[in-house]
Amino acid sequence: MAEVLVYVDHVDGAVRKPTLELLTLARRIGEPVAVALGAGAADTAAVLGEHGAVKVLTHDASEYADYLVVPKVDALQAAVAEVSPAAVLVPSSAEGKEIAARLALRIGSGIITDAVDLEAGEAGPVATQSVFAASFTTKSRISKGTPVITVKPNSAAVEAAPANPAVSELSVTFSAQATGTKVTGRTPRESTGRPELTEAAIVVSGGRGVNGSENFAIIEALADSLGAAVGASRAAVDAGWYPHTNQVGQTGKSVSPQLYIANGISGAIQHRAGMQTSKTIVAVNKDAEAPIFDLVDYGVVGDLFDVVPALTEEINTRKG
Repeated sequence: MAEVLVYVDHVDGAVRKPTLELLTLARRIGEPVAVALGAGAADTAAVLGEHGAVKVLTHDASEYADYLVVPKVDALQAAVAEVSPAAVLVPSSAEGKEIAARLALRIGSGIITDAVDLEAGEAGPVATQSVFAASFTTKSRISKGTPVITVKPNSAAVEAAPANPAVSELSVTFSAQATGTKVTGRTPRESTGRPELTEAAIVVSGGRGVNGSENFAIIEALADSLGAAVGASRAAVDAGWYPHTNQVGQTGKSVSPQLYIANGISGAIQHRAGMQTSKTIVAVNKDAEAPIFDLVDYGVVGDLFDVVPALTEEINTRKG
């Protein structure tokens, strides 16, 4: 069976959930070979093996931390040359898409971004995408070179498939461009204790109807009762009610959780483009004609200041 390269997104050896989802998808089209780079790369092997990786290629060098994405592209290019894979899968983060695009250009291959599903095809992997603000679903495959595919988080359930991976060090020669852009400083992101927005299984968002930054405490309380991430519409972000890093939409982040709860959000196309692939969508809005209701699985016509606290209280009561 052909091998499939999976780029490992990890932090000091702690593997992030989108990588485990990629391993699940990779097993549909071949045998997963994981590529882990940077500090803690060797520590990822056990978790990757638990989720089906038959091989783990590791490489640690200061360049991965000191410079931007080019060293990682150099390493993936070396892995492609060593393995000759059937495809290369990369998490569909901002960095992941840049790595994938640069890699595809380097190896003369086509690229598919933001896939939401993957299956084996007679002529190569077939990727499913939601396009035009999720108004259409397309299936496509790459016809030139080794397919490079980025996959959106929450596109597949994580499935354990214990394997005993062979771990080896990848031989990497960094290009002249690898040290062209140096990282001069880092500021740790303040932890909220909530899941990362793009990776969360549940997202609770607030929009213009929240009517003020102080009222986002209501949205946060509901999110915390569900163990969810907090999102915001562009209107709420532009008004300064919530940080831009939490914006969901075409000019913010795209999310695809199992459950998306939109509170006081009208449902403009800009917002829908960032959340329309969510598995189950619930909306709370006092305007019965709001466009968001054309999209939802469940809609509540009512004042969010009445509905959301009552929902939070009910959830906490059932949990308790």
